[in-house]
Formats: sequence, structure tokens, C-alpha cells
Amino acid sequence: MTMNQQQKIRIKLKAYDHHLLNDSCIQIVDTANRTNSKSVGPIPLPTKRKIFCVLRSPHVDKDSREHFEIRSHSRIIDIYEPSSQTIDSLMKLNIPAGVDIEVKL
Repeated sequence: MTMNQQQKIRIKLKAYDHHLLNDSCIQIVDTANRTNSKSVGPIPLPTKRKIFCVLRSPHVDKDSREHFEIRSHSRIIDIYEPSSQTIDSLMKLNIPAGVDIEVKL
């Protein structure tokens, strides 16, 4: 079989803190390797930056402003040839609270 016809799981992770994101990626790859599945990744996607410009004083000084930014980091992990044991162990993983997970079969 070629890679296109195989069954795969694509896991997309997003977080504001890249340390939490890297730790959860390591957990997922270790779990996939323990259950004899092939994992590819984590593949880092570009970091998205949102910049907010806020006036410092409420009334007078329009020229004095502050800039704040939020960076959202994201990674993709592909798992090829997953077994039922792989799916069960991925569901039981304890991922930190700041990480958003999207799973596609």
C-alpha cells in the first residue's frame, strides 16, 4: 500500500505556551511508539501573532500607547497504521490544560 491509502490519525495541537506544547507532543509521540505505530512529527507550523494597541491614559494623551501581543504556537503530528490499542492509549493521555487538541481520522 502507498501512504495515501493507509489509515492515519492527524493530531493538531495549539497553545500559547510553547513549553506545554512541546511536552504534550513528546507524550503523544512516546505513546504512539509504545503501541508500535509510526509517528511523523511534531511538525511546527508558523507562530501566529496578534498585536493589540491600547491607549495609556483614558482622556488626553493620544500619542502615548502600549502594545501587547499574544503568540499562538501550533504543531502537527501524524500517526500511521494506528491500532485500537493506540487509539485507547491516546484517549487516556493526560494533556495539560493550556493545550487545544484537534484529532482527524
